[in-house]
Amino acid sequence: MKKFLFILLIYLFVSTVFCQQTAESETAKKMHEIGLVNIKTIDKTIVVDLKYATGDNFTGKNMYGDFCEAYLQPEVAKMLANAQKKLKEKHKNWRIVIYDAARPRSVQQKMWEVVKNSNWKNYVANPSRISMHSYGVAVDVSIVDEYGKAIDMGAEFDEFTEKSQPRYEQKFLHEKKLTQQQVNNRLVLRNVMKSAGFRAIQNEWWHFEAMTREQAKQKYKPID
Repeated sequence: MKKFLFILLIYLFVSTVFCQQTAESETAKKMHEIGLVNIKTIDKTIVVDLKYATGDNFTGKNMYGDFCEAYLQPEVAKMLANAQKKLKEKHKNWRIVIYDAARPRSVQQKMWEVVKNSNWKNYVANPSRISMHSYGVAVDVSIVDEYGKAIDMGAEFDEFTEKSQPRYEQKFLHEKKLTQQQVNNRLVLRNVMKSAGFRAIQNEWWHFEAMTREQAKQKYKPID
């Protein structure tokens, strides 16, 4: 009986922290139908750890169901593969890890419901404006080392505090609330992403966009 309970607890933990996908989900099928690509078909070395497909995110809930894969517009997927190549040139044992990629508006709505009446609302796009993730042109990424461990960025993914905001890095560095190594790690990520054509934003160190909002609107329809 004790052995059974132990196994059950392990299963529940894994199910909460890691997405369990045994077949192509309906969301993945829809992504295929509208022309998006699975990043693993472009570059198998990029790590995918879709946080909103687990309970390991700011909502504490699985937002994606059985959808575990990272999809992007084809040109954006190629840009990310290029960023991975540039990262390997500088740090051969480091790899990009994707925390989120294309995100349906239905998921964005669920996320907004969690934050709309809180201090976190500035970190989550109002669905009425349409998130860049919902065009398939934005990614949330970090870097993992040769052991698969995320390198230290000084603030966790989805840590909705000023420490997550690149605009305050020098302030927190001066106050010794961020170390030089943590800032340097962020710079490595930003530099390889920018060199591949991505745009950084000022309030999340992990978020990058492949184009402007106007360009995304002109080229793509939002993912429902």
